[in-house]
Amino acid sequence: MTDLQSWVAPTFDGLADLLESAPAETWDAPSLCQGWQVRHVVAHVAMPVRLTPETFGAEMAAAGGDFGVLSNTVAARDASLPLADQLEALRSPALHAWQPPGGGAVGALTHALIHSLDITVALHRPAVVPGNAVVAVLDQLTAAEGAWFGIDLTGVRLEAADTDWSWGEGNTVRADSGRLAALLGGRALPDGRTLPRR
Repeated sequence: MTDLQSWVAPTFDGLADLLESAPAETWDAPSLCQGWQVRHVVAHVAMPVRLTPETFGAEMAAAGGDFGVLSNTVAARDASLPLADQLEALRSPALHAWQPPGGGAVGALTHALIHSLDITVALHRPAVVPGNAVVAVLDQLTAAEGAWFGIDLTGVRLEAADTDWSWGEGNTVRADSGRLAALLGGRALPDGRTLPRR
C-alpha cells in the first residue's frame, strides 16, 4: 500500500506546473468551487503555508468559529497575492506534508485531489493527480457512502471510463475517475451532472 501522503506533493507540483505554463488569465477562470476563480482555490489550499496555528485560531475567532466563513475570507484576501507567491506555496514542502486536523494522510490527499480537480476539470485539462491516487480516494469516499461531502449514493452505480474501477448498484454514472471524484466531492461537472445530496 502506497503512503497516501506521498501522492500529495506530485499533485500540488503538477498543479503548479500547469498554472505556471498557462496564460495569466487562466487564474481568473471559474473553478468547480461555486463562486471561486482558479486563484481562490489556490489561495485556499495554500492556507497551511501562510497561516500559523496562532493565526489560524485568530482567523477562526474572527469568523465566529465558522470554517466556511474563514475559507471565503482568506481565499478572497489571498487570491490577490502575486502569482509567483501562489506557485511557490503550491510547491512548498510544508503544504506537501500538511494534514487536516483529524484527517490524516487520507484527508490530506483527498483535499489535494478534490481541489486540483476543481481547477483541471473546470479548465478541461488533464488531471495532475497520479492515477492510483484517484482510485485510492474513490475507494475512501465510497467506503463512507458519500458521507464526507454529503452525497447520497443510494441506488447509484459509479463506473470509471478510464480504469476498471466501479462501485455500487443502480443508475449508472459513467465518467473518467477524476470526474467521478469531483462528483463525490459535491461538485457539478461542466456538463451539469451532479450526484444527489443527502
